[in-house]
Amino acid sequence: MHSAPDSGAPPASGSGHAGEAREWVWLARLRRPQGRKGELFAEIMTDFPEKFAERRRLWLLREDSPGSTASAPREITLANHWLHKGGVVLHFDGVNSINDAELLSGLIVAIPLEQRAPLAEDETYVGDLMGCTLFDVAGAKAAAVGEIEGVDRTAGPVPLLIVRGTGAKGAHEILIPFAKSYLRKVDLRDKHVEMELPVGLVDLNEAEKA
Repeated sequence: MHSAPDSGAPPASGSGHAGEAREWVWLARLRRPQGRKGELFAEIMTDFPEKFAERRRLWLLREDSPGSTASAPREITLANHWLHKGGVVLHFDGVNSINDAELLSGLIVAIPLEQRAPLAEDETYVGDLMGCTLFDVAGAKAAAVGEIEGVDRTAGPVPLLIVRGTGAKGAHEILIPFAKSYLRKVDLRDKHVEMELPVGLVDLNEAEKA
């Protein structure tokens, strides 16, 4: 099994159009107005930003309580977009002023889980690894590195897994490149990920945080 670019952040439960439980894939987080005509600058949360060109129907969620009645997902139409300084500028129909845009700041741009890009049988989404325990199998015995808490896609061509380590010095953050050459096994059911990491990589992270 190997990795594939994630179509978004880990799915979040929310309410569907008829009130049924629904899962969402996060594509971007709206940060601030960009321009005078309602455009918003957004943080990209997907490795497929080019797919904004194919999507007009999107949904806006609140990150803190996506399933609550007060913050029910809102369907919205994407009128235009362009990449800008490591993020993406989104312009929605009906959002035509700075004031309109400010009301949307902080919301999550999402799609229903069933609409994310399909994968081959031996691939997995990076976002699905959240909550899994990462094990280093480079040695004679598998060693638990920590729990995968997030993904940093801004550091370079390879996503960095943000792992919460629990070494002798207590809880600390470890950054692990999610490279196909390191990956050995992914078991999403048992929340178990095995990677054969270069010697000293985990220790180097711990030294930098010390």
